[in-house]
Amino acid sequence: MSNLPQLSRRETLRLFGGIPMVLPFGVLASSSLLSGKVAFGAEAIKVVSTEFTPMAAPSLTDAAAMAKTTVASSFKVAFSDKSSHSYKLSYQPFFITGDMVPDGKGGTILSGGYVDIDNKPIIDKSVAGKERQIFSDSPDGTSLLALPKPTVAKIKGKAVFAVVQFEYTSRDQGGADTYGLLPSPIAVLTLDQDQATGKLNLVKYHNVDTSKVHGLWIACGSSLSPWNTHLSSEEYEPDAFAAPGSKADKQFKAFSKNLYGDETKANPYHYGIMPEVTVHPDGTGTVKKHYSLGRISHELIQVMPDNRTAIMGDDYTNGGFFMFVADKEKDLSAGTLYVAKLAPGLSVDPAAPGVKLSWVKLGHATSDEIEKLANTLKPTDIMTVATADPGDPSYTAMFCDGNANWVKLKPGMEKAAAFLETHRYANIKGGSMGFTKLEGTTVNIKDKVAYSALQNIQDSMIKGGKGWTEASNIALDKTLKAGGVMAHNLAGGQKDTDGAAINSEWVPVQTKALLMGEDIAADALGNLANPDKIGNPDNLKFSEKMRTLFIGEDSSTHVNNFLWAYNIDTKALTRVMSMPVGAEATGLHVVDDLNGWTYIMSNFQHPGDWIPALHGKVQATLEPLVNANYKQRFGAAVGYLTADPTSIKMAKA
Repeated sequence: MSNLPQLSRRETLRLFGGIPMVLPFGVLASSSLLSGKVAFGAEAIKVVSTEFTPMAAPSLTDAAAMAKTTVASSFKVAFSDKSSHSYKLSYQPFFITGDMVPDGKGGTILSGGYVDIDNKPIIDKSVAGKERQIFSDSPDGTSLLALPKPTVAKIKGKAVFAVVQFEYTSRDQGGADTYGLLPSPIAVLTLDQDQATGKLNLVKYHNVDTSKVHGLWIACGSSLSPWNTHLSSEEYEPDAFAAPGSKADKQFKAFSKNLYGDETKANPYHYGIMPEVTVHPDGTGTVKKHYSLGRISHELIQVMPDNRTAIMGDDYTNGGFFMFVADKEKDLSAGTLYVAKLAPGLSVDPAAPGVKLSWVKLGHATSDEIEKLANTLKPTDIMTVATADPGDPSYTAMFCDGNANWVKLKPGMEKAAAFLETHRYANIKGGSMGFTKLEGTTVNIKDKVAYSALQNIQDSMIKGGKGWTEASNIALDKTLKAGGVMAHNLAGGQKDTDGAAINSEWVPVQTKALLMGEDIAADALGNLANPDKIGNPDNLKFSEKMRTLFIGEDSSTHVNNFLWAYNIDTKALTRVMSMPVGAEATGLHVVDDLNGWTYIMSNFQHPGDWIPALHGKVQATLEPLVNANYKQRFGAAVGYLTADPTSIKMAKA
């Protein structure tokens, strides 16, 4: 202690300043501390471990806690001198959708508001006399980042940026279902980062113009690329072969009507693509779509440290595990697309050995050439699709989203099929197309392990289930509605199933169960899965510095959905936050070091999305509270997990 340099009050605050945990636990989680040590003269004190202390699931004894975001957990950091600090956690929203927020020009703008292809507000006219611009109740994918030379005015600390996308809105004011009928908004938030506390304040909200990419379709999970761009998603790609008058056909026509004012103008081949948003120093953003990554139910892509290899969630029944290897680093506009083939024997028992993964090459393409094909080809130019057995062996039998298809490729259309009809072509090529809702993906770089969330394990994964086929090599004996997380070992030196080298050192080569939920008979609250285990995992993010896998739930089995922290080394699973009843945990994003602070971003969507079989015991009590908290259920929060302002300083010497 006697070797400490004499610091001014300002210097002391900069070194030990409070640490809102988005953690901002400030210097605590800066790269210097968690990677090893902070020097004090001749001495050095190391951070040796971090852990989250758990909170109980809220119950009806505190109904208010069930009807809002509830945080009763804490974060603890231990030092090499055997001392430790704990930080009480809390949740801080930037806004509730539907709030008027600053536009950075002295005015305000509607958060989560929908616009058409001309960037004009889309108006809800379902109730006469209550016409208003529609806004989303379902914020989802979020990225937090910094730029070298921001130019946004009136910043008191440092300017940082968040990109937030809005997946859908659940209903109009008249109560009609509006899922998938509206083009997804996406916004750049400019945040003023207080350098003494790490607190983030919203100073500018900017809607990204998506007109040049034909608007966005159901934008769900996201990730931050290693080169600092926001990698978005478009899930449940519209079926180009949807039967006229079917539910899917009506949905896409309504989407086209809302976007273009014309139900015939939208092209299904422009959606189900992976968008990328680049943030600019003035707090604006631009978007492009990468057709070269295939047209699937994109959710939560993860790019590996080589800046070229990406694995992709496929939120779909009869989905696949897809991989893309770009030709050049930091450029997803050209590369090779693969689908996994699993060896037999997949188990959801974490004690069971893993199964081998091999990779089927679907094709190589540039985004530009596939977009040109999307603009010029009709679905029937690419393949013939029948929904009844044609009795012709030249057709390939398969299941798509649980429905039987028989498919015959047109001559010379392999590339178009690979990138525009990716699910059907992956079946033709022999990929393991049997997953159900393979969603979030993330990577543990140190251990060279990737993780994928299986939101549920049923239907096409279960022997004899809806959409099951023996050819997938996925043949589980029992449904697990609570789902789980899979771990994939990564390696280099791999070849595809044709014997060609795969140009990557980050190829998934084995998969096994890591962490599973547990289905139960309804408990006293109504839970259909054990509330002390994960239920229907969706968003995943891994923190290298905390050695922790964060898991957000999209559950139809937990009355309240939770955010969990799973320490890979200690195997401790800790409930960190509870979402409002009926709300999905979304927008999960972890930044280990942003100007010396660490952040855990977390949103939620559709609070009070009542499921009778799940919420029957609580709805009557909780519905009035949810309505009061979240604009009669039309609003939802965009924000982050932080530390209580009274306990966020760390004066460690």
